[in-house]
Amino acid sequence: MTGQPFKTLKFFVLAMVQYCKRSVFYLLAKGGWLMLLSTVVAAVGIVLVTIDGPHEKHVEELSNYLRFGLWWIALGVASSIGLGSGLHTFVLYLGPHIALFTIKAMQCGRVDLKSAPYDTIQLKRVPSWLGKDCKEFGDPVFPFSHGLRVPISSILFQVQIEAILWGVGTALGELPPYFISRAARISGSKLDAMEELDASLDENSGIIATRLTAIKHWLLTHSQHLNFFTILVLASVPNPLFDLAGIMCGQFGVPFWKFFAATLIGKAIVKTHIQTIFIISVCNNQLLNWIENELIWVLSLIPGFAPALPHLTAKLHAMKEKYMAPAPPASSDMKVKNWDFSFAGMWNTVVWLMLLNFFFKIVNSTAQSYLKKQQEKEIGALTNSASALTHSD
Repeated sequence: MTGQPFKTLKFFVLAMVQYCKRSVFYLLAKGGWLMLLSTVVAAVGIVLVTIDGPHEKHVEELSNYLRFGLWWIALGVASSIGLGSGLHTFVLYLGPHIALFTIKAMQCGRVDLKSAPYDTIQLKRVPSWLGKDCKEFGDPVFPFSHGLRVPISSILFQVQIEAILWGVGTALGELPPYFISRAARISGSKLDAMEELDASLDENSGIIATRLTAIKHWLLTHSQHLNFFTILVLASVPNPLFDLAGIMCGQFGVPFWKFFAATLIGKAIVKTHIQTIFIISVCNNQLLNWIENELIWVLSLIPGFAPALPHLTAKLHAMKEKYMAPAPPASSDMKVKNWDFSFAGMWNTVVWLMLLNFFFKIVNSTAQSYLKKQQEKEIGALTNSASALTHSD
């Protein structure tokens, strides 16, 4: 895209046209019932949307739930697809959403802040509870005690649906490498990822990149005995090497449902809950309180620090209470700003730069794959022509 943008875009468009034609022909050949069912569902949906009646509110509610589910699943797919080059949507969207909800719940002393389960951060939508004053929700339900107000389990239940949907998306994002690797195994050709790793081992890279590449190469060459438990463990632990799990399982003939079930359980259930509970613990001050207690205990053992600990602890508690206290309501003659303009501008710039980088990587990869296949076809045609001429002579 940077060296030859027009040529790269041309190959990308040709590859997408070729993919769409193959998909349409496949559906027409083998998916007749699927096409018929999709047409009926689309027709019923159009009728329900266009005709006025008492069903409108139910259709709108269903539409909100569908947008909510597709949004978080799409973010999960974008996070895991692309062999490590995906968009880090947990850091950009799910993590901040959990943190903001936890802080708001701590400030208000209650968790029933959402107007509906789909009242979350979305593409062009800010959750309704984010800009509301705590008095609008009512009196606190959980009493303030020793810096802890809302239990982790109560907050977890409120953000669990979007976290699981995001985890389902990450599991779906691991399927393309599996199918590509399995197709390469069936055809008997060597996978591009193996060739790239072999080439990268010979390059003069940095120490960290060389070590990471060596670990990936070891995983690819020593994974003939993958089982359900191994895949589940790899999917359950946040690690940068699971992008090769699909390649390994497809290359060594692991059944699809064994791979997908283990990946789905590990990513959508185990991993997402680990990450969600960690963020809630940090924003809920429980992890910080444990660290504070351990640090105070260690400092109390050092001679000379014990007399200053009560004063230091009081200052820390005052800062914490000031931070977790609800924001004072703004006066009616003042315009309330929910976000600082400079911070929002910088954050949006970072997000758009990452999206642009992600798009460039997809376009480059698709164009290179298309060009490689075309060159292989030309080489094959030339080889056949040469062999035919040789036999004729």
